[in-house]
Amino acid sequence: MSYYIRPYAHRRNMMRRMAAQNNIFTLRVDVLEEDENFILTTAVPGLSADDLNIQILDNVVRIEGEYKTSDGEHLLRELPEGKFIRTLRLPSEVDADNVEAKIKTGVLTLSLPKVESARPKQIKILAK
Repeated sequence: MSYYIRPYAHRRNMMRRMAAQNNIFTLRVDVLEEDENFILTTAVPGLSADDLNIQILDNVVRIEGEYKTSDGEHLLRELPEGKFIRTLRLPSEVDADNVEAKIKTGVLTLSLPKVESARPKQIKILAK
């Protein structure tokens, strides 16, 4: 018989318990890097644009929101509820003045343009 040990499994379990006690939901995101911008996508089912707060400073993006809590006895409760905060540090600075945020069918998409100095430059080669 083989036993497989999961290193630091107790830490993961402890973090899950702490999050459950504080009623904190972890927002999961996808980040795609393109030449001129970052595309951040996350699922926020049941939330509208008014329920979210997005802040950008240099290369840090912060998304805050709150799911409404439902009263009553549940046989099973798996839907997120309560406040959430997600802070991400991107590899380069973002032009905060030109950020676009869209929410459609429960999916939030942020288009985060890189500042001009962080974009790749095309260098022309002169032949003599």
